[in-house]
Amino acid sequence: MQPDYWAWILPACLRKPVTPDLSQPRTILAFDFGLRRIGVAVGQNITASASPLGVVANRDDGVDYDAIAALVKEWQPSGIVVGMPSHADGSPSRLHEPIEAFIKQLGRFDLDIATVDERHTSAEAENVLKKARAAGSRGRVSKESVDSAAAVFIAERYLSSR
Repeated sequence: MQPDYWAWILPACLRKPVTPDLSQPRTILAFDFGLRRIGVAVGQNITASASPLGVVANRDDGVDYDAIAALVKEWQPSGIVVGMPSHADGSPSRLHEPIEAFIKQLGRFDLDIATVDERHTSAEAENVLKKARAAGSRGRVSKESVDSAAAVFIAERYLSSR
């Protein structure tokens, strides 16, 4: 083999922009903010997939940031993604301000924070869960499972856009 062989072939083998960078695996936590519950999912960039983790309480006394801190400690994400709802015309929804306040508080975890359009994620999640139930899945479709599944959609939208 000639010494300059690799110098010639390497430029032809460079990663394409859409190929995930497997040398930099990333884990994210995704949140579907609600006034009573916040759905949570964990996702990773290698397969661009996510899994539901449940919900975090959001009551009159505020968000359970201790529960979020425990999730951050357990999963050690490199970033956080929050769903940001908007109307069909692109104008902010009524949840825009509370979500902005939530994002500001998430800054305490010193992680990259991104937002994605979460339009219709709760409806999509509910439809998927109802279809699974109709196909024989056990248990009822709870609000908690819808919120957590919506967070999965948020995570996957984010991961597929990267």
